[in-house]
Amino acid sequence: MKNTKTMKGCVQSLTFSRRATLLGGASLGIGVVLIARMGYISVVENSRYKLLSESNRVNFTLIPPRRGWLLDRNEKPIANNKADFRVDLNPSRVKDKETTVATLSKLLRLDTEEVRRINTELVKTNNFQPIHIASGLNLDSFAAVTVRLPDLPGVSASRGFSRNYPPGTAVGHLVGYVGTPSAEEYEQDPSPILVTPGYKIGKDGLEKKFEAALQGKPGAKRVEVTARGKIVRELEARPDIPGKSIQLTLDIDVQRYAARRLGEESGSVVVLNSQTGEILTITSMPSFDPNSFSDGISQNEWQMLSGDDHVPLRDKSLRGLYPPGSTIKPMVALALLKEGVRADETIFCTGRLKVGNSFFHCWKRGGHGTVNMAKAIYQSCDVYFYQMALRVGIEPIAAMAKTLGLGLTYDLPVSSQSYGTVPDAQWKERKYNRKWQAYDTVNTTIGQGYMLANPLQLAIMAARIASGRNIVPSLLPNKNKRLPQSLDLSPEHLAFVRSTMGDVVSEIGTARRAALPIPDVKMGGKTGTAQVRRITMAERAGGVRSNASLPWKFRDHGLFVAFAPVENPRYAISVVVEHGGGSGSAYPIARDVMTFLYKQEIAMDALRKLEADWGGDIEERMAKRLAEYKASKTVTATD
Repeated sequence: MKNTKTMKGCVQSLTFSRRATLLGGASLGIGVVLIARMGYISVVENSRYKLLSESNRVNFTLIPPRRGWLLDRNEKPIANNKADFRVDLNPSRVKDKETTVATLSKLLRLDTEEVRRINTELVKTNNFQPIHIASGLNLDSFAAVTVRLPDLPGVSASRGFSRNYPPGTAVGHLVGYVGTPSAEEYEQDPSPILVTPGYKIGKDGLEKKFEAALQGKPGAKRVEVTARGKIVRELEARPDIPGKSIQLTLDIDVQRYAARRLGEESGSVVVLNSQTGEILTITSMPSFDPNSFSDGISQNEWQMLSGDDHVPLRDKSLRGLYPPGSTIKPMVALALLKEGVRADETIFCTGRLKVGNSFFHCWKRGGHGTVNMAKAIYQSCDVYFYQMALRVGIEPIAAMAKTLGLGLTYDLPVSSQSYGTVPDAQWKERKYNRKWQAYDTVNTTIGQGYMLANPLQLAIMAARIASGRNIVPSLLPNKNKRLPQSLDLSPEHLAFVRSTMGDVVSEIGTARRAALPIPDVKMGGKTGTAQVRRITMAERAGGVRSNASLPWKFRDHGLFVAFAPVENPRYAISVVVEHGGGSGSAYPIARDVMTFLYKQEIAMDALRKLEADWGGDIEERMAKRLAEYKASKTVTATD
């Protein structure tokens, strides 16, 4: 019995020892694993966890670089930067979007349209892309958001710089605007700087074309924060490197004047240095304010612009195409002279000419009587050019048009150009698979039919006639200072055409009211009227001449090309007024802009009188129109 108890005790002792050993081994194994893991974490992954710990304590923020300035020829700012307080929202970090937007709306006093825009962008945008909430804030509004940042995850308030365009609408089409990078742009270049709140890139115009030079390099800063994100102190900062400034050939004072002088007309003014080709102004109106686009244009303003029949979103100077009308008659005269037509040869204008089975009319009912080449230019006789063009054919006229710059594109830092049409027999065969006819020649020789040109090309044509040189337009200063080569044209022919264009702006010409109010500066020019609708035979028989009673879109375009002074041309200009009713809408604008180039005070006095009649300058009237448009709409955050 005793032995039995002893044996049981031994068995229990052995069982306990095995369990202890197993438990001890297991404990030891776990301990070894833990020690190994701790060693791995503390040694091998030390840098990783140190970085994570540091990121919890320290925030690293990229600082958007300041864009380089765009300057005019006199170093006046066309696009610069202004100090700015702004608030942005990163959707990927927002916990409660509805509450966050409501809080920001209350703190910043956002209107219903802005709230609706933010909510729409929250739905449409990718999570990586920051949403602009507000910019240009005063210090009180900025501080109100800053103190609430710990309770508003995803919201960032920053002090930086925003793009500013002092000339406003005067440079909208040419300069373009900047904006937040899109998802497509981020996919093409997934750089961290693209998702930095406040960072913007060029979206159109010169801003886009010069993006690489203007954007600069970002800075950075490290700040110590609490667990809730409150900033404790700034640890380190590296300043941004601003982009390069770019100087242009523009004279921003002339650009602004031209924009104000056009007012609410739909049209363009282009002024070149007729000796070098430098562009002094390339104005298209109506336009848009690039400041609005860069800050985030409101839906109301976008709808007003996109629905306007004057098409303020289209650059008319480069992309508008128009029948040049009679402005090409000096060019046709050069072609005739080159083909051997004598300037003193005359025809008799009865007011119309039969070509085939149709009559082609002169603008002057009853005709001009006996007409030589000079009178045909300064009185703009259509019948003279009908007859002479039929004699020489279309080929030399088309060749001269291209020699003087029509139908061509130019190497300019712009988004796009429309190069127009200089038609001839081969072009029509290729385009329409039809033979060239006599009536095509007649139409083309007075700038109608298939012929189309943009305002820049018309200014180049005027500059080449004025200088006799192969003028090429430029927006960047000519560093080599060499004049363009001379054209292969007779100096005597050019002198004759320049003289007759001087007669156009005289008591015997069609633009006598275009004479400059400066005694010692004489301007030479050529008027043009381009029809936009077919005139019926019944209307011609009734003597229809006025466009005033027609709806705006059916009125003729008004055109004018000119240069000054006639004796030694320095400037060349083209003016196009869409549906202006005729050349009488264009040459007063050319007269005033050209006057501004010589006597600013005289031109400004004339402009102030006009604006008093119009009810304010173009900026004031556009702001009034926008306010009226907003008032006509019922906009709510739930629309």
